[in-house]
Amino acid sequence: MRYGISIDVGTSGTRMHALDLSDGRILGTAITVRHPIPGSNVMDHLTFCIEVGTDLAHRLIIDTANRLIDLLRIDRGKVERVAICGNPIQLSIFQNMEIRDLAFAGERALKVRGVEPQRRDAKVIKAVEVGLDVSPEADLYVPPAIKHEIGADALAMMLKSGLLDRKENCLVTDYGTNAEMALKVGDMIYTGSAAAGPAIEGQHIKMGMLAAPGAISDLEYDFSWRCKVLDDAILPQDGDLVDLNTGAVNEEGPMHGKARGVTGTGVIAAIAAGMETNLVRPPKITTTDHLLHLQDGITITEHDVLEATKTFGAMRAGHFTLLEHAGIRFDELDSMYMSGASGTYVDALKAQKVGLVPPTPHTIYQVGNTSLAMATDMVRDPEWIDRLQDIAKGIRSNHVMFATDSVFESIFIQELAYWQEGMPLEAYNMMLGTMGIQELPKGFRKATVRKLVQRDIPVLGDQGLSILRDIGIILHGRFEGCTGCHKCLKDCPERAITIEKGAAGFEISVASDLCNGTACLRCERICPDKVFNFRKLQLGN
Repeated sequence: MRYGISIDVGTSGTRMHALDLSDGRILGTAITVRHPIPGSNVMDHLTFCIEVGTDLAHRLIIDTANRLIDLLRIDRGKVERVAICGNPIQLSIFQNMEIRDLAFAGERALKVRGVEPQRRDAKVIKAVEVGLDVSPEADLYVPPAIKHEIGADALAMMLKSGLLDRKENCLVTDYGTNAEMALKVGDMIYTGSAAAGPAIEGQHIKMGMLAAPGAISDLEYDFSWRCKVLDDAILPQDGDLVDLNTGAVNEEGPMHGKARGVTGTGVIAAIAAGMETNLVRPPKITTTDHLLHLQDGITITEHDVLEATKTFGAMRAGHFTLLEHAGIRFDELDSMYMSGASGTYVDALKAQKVGLVPPTPHTIYQVGNTSLAMATDMVRDPEWIDRLQDIAKGIRSNHVMFATDSVFESIFIQELAYWQEGMPLEAYNMMLGTMGIQELPKGFRKATVRKLVQRDIPVLGDQGLSILRDIGIILHGRFEGCTGCHKCLKDCPERAITIEKGAAGFEISVASDLCNGTACLRCERICPDKVFNFRKLQLGN
């Protein structure tokens, strides 16, 4: 049998298919539940590359990919084609290519640092060149970026959702920690990327987890709230009927006792349900113990609400900003496309209630993991790589850099005030009016929701789904002057650190997939002797 492998290298994890090249059939699927590089978003990964080393980051991501291939249970020597998709940072790390040009904006900033801008056109290279443990003859297909800032994942999102063929005004968003979004108005496409934060994927949530078996992914109202829990095929099934206020179980469901945590979509659903019943008045939870109670002891805290509403604010500010740059009003938006795992599992109308979907589209489509789907297309038909390059060159686009955009800044400030300080909507709109920005509509247009897939990966294959839960890549450090006080271990929010005493002193071990990376560094700050140096950690076994 001849094999192919398609890979989606995402910010929160990697998803992979094995295919039979004789008929294009998907044989099996393997995923991680975290990313191997320290950090919870794409900027953390970029910073790690710059401050610690791209070689190490590349080793981490390729080692993980090879372990996923093990789970696919295919003959590596018979792999003929591999295709990847992801954002420019993830694909650059995967290929171990220059990444600093993605960190600094403008020719002057690059020139001062001696950084050459990289071409990110479509290419075909040998898979073994990047370290994949497959046949030496296997080709690796890398899709193009549209522009420096707009990656292959954004191209996949636009192409696989059908946005490029639509005539009406439509918006598409890949719901993840680095939320790519595109607004099509006529022949012009306005793009942006919002740092939505890890809460959208269930991270930085006390009992949060990525979409995997045992995750509470939604709540449905049935006189009280029915938890929906993902089964072994990552499909939502009925859990318990619970009282959000007390946690009392009114009726046990088939998934009783099987909940292990809550996804970002489950957090969204819980907050939307809490707002509907007045148990949540952002940023507060008004229950007696200030918790929302789901099944099997899973709870939502006020800290979780704060984390989630940062995401709500960033996403709505991004959508709002694209509309402003395109010069159209909310009521002129016809369609909304939601992609990615969170965009698949979230209840679209609950997402709309918390601001993750604009209030006015006539139709909302949920389209699944478009990045993995496009990589799979390339494996099945290698000529796709040339078509993608032609499509990328032909797109007329205007990229809005939210980080430096004054309109985004103005809206995001109001969003934070609304969600985290209790600003009334009337005051929110009054402030926007003074800046010449349109009002946020007070009500919702009743949209038709079309869920085109039941899970973000529609086909798992006959072998089903394999999950690499413990990536198990450890970074080691031995710092002169370390007394083994364990303060770094105790202060680590993700419990990523272990300490052992050896003949040569204390050895610090950090689980890379748990670590929040350079965005955290609490280990360095808490060290009483200031000897802990995160940037000097090295890859171990």
